[in-house]
Amino acid sequence: MAAMFKFFENLVDPYTEAHQLDVPPNKLISFMAYLLAPFRTLIIINFIAALGVAAMEVGLIYYLGRLVDLISVSTPQNFWQMHRTELILVVIFVIVFRPIVRIVEIALVKNAIQPNVAALGRWRSHKHVLQQPVGWFESDFAGRIANRVVQLSASAGDFIFQIIHGLTFAVAFVLGAAIVLANSHILLLAPLAIWLVGYVLFLRWALKKVRPAARASSAARSQTLGFVVDSYSNIQSVKLFSHDQREMDQAYNILENHRHTYMAENRIVTTMEGVLVVMNGFMICSIIGLSLYMWSTGSTSAGIIAAAGALSLRINAMSGWFMTTVSGVLQALGVISEGMESIAQPIHMTDQDNAKDLGKSDDGPVKGAIKIDEVSHHYGRETGGLFGVDLDIKPGEKVGLVGRSGAGKSTLVKTVLRLFDPENGRILIDGTDIKTVTQSSVRAHIGMVQQESSLLHRSIIENLRYGRPEASDEQVFAAARQAEAHDFILDLVDSHGNVGYDAQVGERGVKLSGGQRQRIALSRVILKDAPILILDEATSALDSEVEAQIQTTLYSMMKGKTVIAIAHRLSTIAEMDRIIVLDEGKVVEEGPHDELIAQGGLYASLWSRQSGGFIES
Repeated sequence: MAAMFKFFENLVDPYTEAHQLDVPPNKLISFMAYLLAPFRTLIIINFIAALGVAAMEVGLIYYLGRLVDLISVSTPQNFWQMHRTELILVVIFVIVFRPIVRIVEIALVKNAIQPNVAALGRWRSHKHVLQQPVGWFESDFAGRIANRVVQLSASAGDFIFQIIHGLTFAVAFVLGAAIVLANSHILLLAPLAIWLVGYVLFLRWALKKVRPAARASSAARSQTLGFVVDSYSNIQSVKLFSHDQREMDQAYNILENHRHTYMAENRIVTTMEGVLVVMNGFMICSIIGLSLYMWSTGSTSAGIIAAAGALSLRINAMSGWFMTTVSGVLQALGVISEGMESIAQPIHMTDQDNAKDLGKSDDGPVKGAIKIDEVSHHYGRETGGLFGVDLDIKPGEKVGLVGRSGAGKSTLVKTVLRLFDPENGRILIDGTDIKTVTQSSVRAHIGMVQQESSLLHRSIIENLRYGRPEASDEQVFAAARQAEAHDFILDLVDSHGNVGYDAQVGERGVKLSGGQRQRIALSRVILKDAPILILDEATSALDSEVEAQIQTTLYSMMKGKTVIAIAHRLSTIAEMDRIIVLDEGKVVEEGPHDELIAQGGLYASLWSRQSGGFIES
């Protein structure tokens, strides 16, 4: 049995590489075709199998009528003798052939198609979304994006199941029933035809109502999830500002909107079910009543009454199931349409065609020379950002970056990291324009320590190996020792009993103190051992004692590397080879600490006005 399941489950590789699209199709049909392309052959086979299953169901009902007719013209003594072969063949068909076709049909959709469509959709969607720049993620709830990636793919699998297993079977069954009734007596087709016309018209009305309601419900569900995840992710702020009630009030409004959209959707479903019950009642009475009348006039046999009654009752049950299926299809389409708002978007920053990796040349490994050539970036606005910044940083040079809040320090660093491309100018590393190489290779040669280093909700060793996945345990331990993190790591125990390097750090590292998180981040960057090091307020969030300890680690990390260090606490960068002073997006001063103090300019003014080592506004 397991071998059979594996056979169907492995018919399609959900991680098969596809033609990489900068923008997935943003039309529903095109998007589904893009998603389902690897499954075309299986879908066709499954479609044929579903038709076969429906035909067999109709055939069994037809044979029930024939059996009644055979019994009515036979005696108990001669019935078996006269129809033995036929009955044995029917039994073989019901016990052997029918289950085989049914199992194949179900296995194709439930084991081969549905789970793999969901996996393929999640894989491709996540892969596409992960290529978006940081700014794209900052403009939306992480929870909502995640919900769309996961739910869209699951709904795509449900859509295929409903279409093949539901709609195909239902249509084939109705057509088969029409053929059986017409062959019995053409008049028996009239009640079914009238019901079918009414059913289609009613279904058309229902579709217009359900689809927008389903989409609104899906959007409300994503909004709810996004808000809840945002609240939980920032639970410390919620507690510190005593905003529990405020969060509850906002949650009430969002949940109430979700409830109302869901109720609006269910009102349509209830209306559909009620109307359908009435329509089906007329259909059952009409078909059975007409067949009884025709039997009473001798126009048809008792077997036709049995077959017509069984067919009408089966259509009654199936029509409700069909309506539910249609509703499920539309709900799935609503989720897919809503999810496409996040997924079917262009990648806002892409690599050039045939872009190579930085450092893959005859010049040897990356040395770390950085040239910032007339770079301007204003985030699409007329003010703010950078204005024609021009800098040369030599390999191994240590540069401090200073300026008031909003001077452009972080913008400059983000352009070097190629988190976005400058609107004008260019940035070169070792003489290579970073726009001509892959983004990942640029960042692979830069180690960065931020003021608030985020950790993944994984084990300590997994977080450390993020710096260099192929590192051995000894290399990981050595990096932790250099950052003076090894000893406290060994003492860690999480709520699941994992100890030391196997302990989980919690979401964003919340189970560790600020100093511990920073030491883990430093260990990770030490392990990465990139030729360029960027320090963005790496110690300003720490107390003085911890800062002094970590500052020692930072100085040891800087040896032999090109360093760009942003600092508000000027004492932390006073020993740098050169200090760059930015003001309103422009370089206004540069040089060693002593020279800048002697000039009596902006840097000297900032130095003299410091309180506790921080720049005042």
